Amino acid sequence: MSLEGKVAVVTGGNSGIGKSVVLALAKEGANVVIDWVSNEAATEVVEQEVKDLGDQVTAVQADVSKVADLERLVAEAVSTCGRLDIMVNNAGIETRTSILDTTEDQYERVLAINLKSAFFGTQLAAKQMIAQKSGGVIINMTSVHEDWPMPNNTAYCLSKGGMRMLTRTAGVELAPHNIRVVGVGPGAVATPINQATIDDPKALKKLNAAIPLGRMAEPREIGSVVAFLAGSGGSYVTATTLFADGGIMQTSPGL
Repeated sequence: MSLEGKVAVVTGGNSGIGKSVVLALAKEGANVVIDWVSNEAATEVVEQEVKDLGDQVTAVQADVSKVADLERLVAEAVSTCGRLDIMVNNAGIETRTSILDTTEDQYERVLAINLKSAFFGTQLAAKQMIAQKSGGVIINMTSVHEDWPMPNNTAYCLSKGGMRMLTRTAGVELAPHNIRVVGVGPGAVATPINQATIDDPKALKKLNAAIPLGRMAEPREIGSVVAFLAGSGGSYVTATTLFADGGIMQTSPGL
């Protein structure tokens, strides 16, 4: 599964799942370009961890909701590392608002950061990979909520549903270029986005009881899935989503 000599871009790569993806790829030998938009200190910590693993690392401050920033991010990867082999569209936010109370600004922000960035991140990475004539892998960090409704988080679910079809359609379109497009769909993960649940013993107990494996995932467990798919182990996987959810999508209250 070695990624020695490969170059990866990870959006939102300085915290949560993104950070774990960066470290998982670096442990397999990849050189990594970390996209970040805030918290420079946290970015510097991740950079040092990658350097300690012996890999090349570059951090680029870029707002992935803007195509010009995505273009700059890909260009920086190529100018610094010479190529682009792995693109991980990981950046994402949520508002935890329903169809009735989501504002236009909230809707546009969620769709821009989650879905627009993945669409144009996929497009720009694919164009670079085609120019290199060596194929590549594009991984979209989606969610169980690409398929599984989450009431009161409607815009987020919509964005992840869009990523589902982006992954499937782009995967078919880009297959002739030897470019794989794969979704990774986490369930509940112990990251800052779920901190409110983690800090509420009653809510956490209820959540854990709904997960067949009985616990939230650790971020490293999602990072390892991405590294697997980016390497030779995932060589025949494209245009689909691999769910890493502890079985939560299969639970039933019974009849």
